[in-house]
Amino acid sequence: MAIQGALPVAFGTVFPHGAFALGVEAITDFETKRPQMDKESGLPLWAVDVIDADPEARGKAKSVKVKVAAEVCPTLPDEVPGLPFRPIEFEAMAVMPYVDDNGRRPRVAYSLRARGVKAPGGAAGGRRGPAKEAA
Repeated sequence: MAIQGALPVAFGTVFPHGAFALGVEAITDFETKRPQMDKESGLPLWAVDVIDADPEARGKAKSVKVKVAAEVCPTLPDEVPGLPFRPIEFEAMAVMPYVDDNGRRPRVAYSLRARGVKAPGGAAGGRRGPAKEAA
């Protein structure tokens, strides 16, 4: 059977040196001006702007967007004193290869997705709203 859809991948495989969140925003469908919905879950899609902590990362690979399907805007981890950005981990990551033909030559590119966000080594926080869920 051929592989269909996104390929599951561990956070540490994508970001072996860690990652930092810059912000999060709703993804809008440009034609309808409405929130873009995830085809699998039917939930709204959110884009988390991420900086790869890999010191060797350059150019387009240094800053990426990770799409998160969630009912409400994912809550980013708290700021860490002394750091300019918020350390972040993604839960249940997947990578979707596609052909990017916007440049001079077509190239294979990757869309990153996750089911949630959390602080490194911390508790999940990606699908919750501002209020904490009861245990």
